[in-house]
Amino acid sequence: MDKVYLGIDVGSVSTNVVAIDENNRVLSKQYIRTNGQPLESVKTGIKKLKNDIDGKYKVAGVGTTGSGRQLVGIMIGADVIKNEITAHATATINYVPSANTIFEIGGQDSKIIFLDKGLITDFAMNTVCAAGTGSFLDHQAERLGIPIQQFGDYALRAQRKVRIAGRCTVFAESDMISKQQFGFSKEEIINGLCEALVRNYINNLGRGKKIRPPYVFQGGVAANAGIRAAFEKELGEQVTVPEYFDVMGALGSAILSKEYVEHTGHTTKFRGFEAADIEFTPSSFECSGCSNLCEVIKVEINGETAAMWGDKCAKWTNSVKSI
Repeated sequence: MDKVYLGIDVGSVSTNVVAIDENNRVLSKQYIRTNGQPLESVKTGIKKLKNDIDGKYKVAGVGTTGSGRQLVGIMIGADVIKNEITAHATATINYVPSANTIFEIGGQDSKIIFLDKGLITDFAMNTVCAAGTGSFLDHQAERLGIPIQQFGDYALRAQRKVRIAGRCTVFAESDMISKQQFGFSKEEIINGLCEALVRNYINNLGRGKKIRPPYVFQGGVAANAGIRAAFEKELGEQVTVPEYFDVMGALGSAILSKEYVEHTGHTTKFRGFEAADIEFTPSSFECSGCSNLCEVIKVEINGETAAMWGDKCAKWTNSVKSI
């Protein structure tokens, strides 16, 4: 039976689950709205994945990434648990090996990653301001009464140029409303917003850094043709959107799990597709070991303690165990 490797990217807006073969060819991919329930969205993704590959392939490795990577890694039995920068860069290096700069814009944050000959040389993240992220664009599309799938196409139909303030979500929305009251069309306002958000992205994340082509644009927002066009206008260069732009983090974690298993020869810790039915219970308590009173997260699987850790407490940070 042929081997497959699974990758799971658990974000605040979407959860992505993919399966790749030994040649990094995508066999299955799931893009699921998290809706504030990351564990449930992962279970949904695993169930859908089971329908695609169970009985046809043998799972040889699993990787997780994203903001919920630790909890999900424990739940499913991940072999590698990596941050988003490493996962996104790994996928890009494999699918667009010529890339030097990665623009990644997700639901709640933005990243820029710099590569040189397949190695990460630098990166920057914007986790404070949501301007330009998927959730902000969703909100603006809803406010304008436009399906988010058509948002970018509206921008491409603009006949006149209008400048929108893009440094802050509040200022951007206020400026959009003002421009509407002056009679500018939805197409022109959306185009102005796309250009403003790209300027903000480059000025914030790219400040003081050397941005070099070839450029790759990935993450859920890469589906927006208006944002892509704004990047190309601002940079004066073509920007590539990979075929699997929306699940690159999951793809990267799957590739990392494959590399880990091949390098170490270890047998995967994957709990099986039955992980979708596991009773998973998180809780928290204050550690009284010192005056810091750090919060410690406790995770139980089927009634047994699977892991305990605290971000600020050395006593608990590395106390994860498998059952």
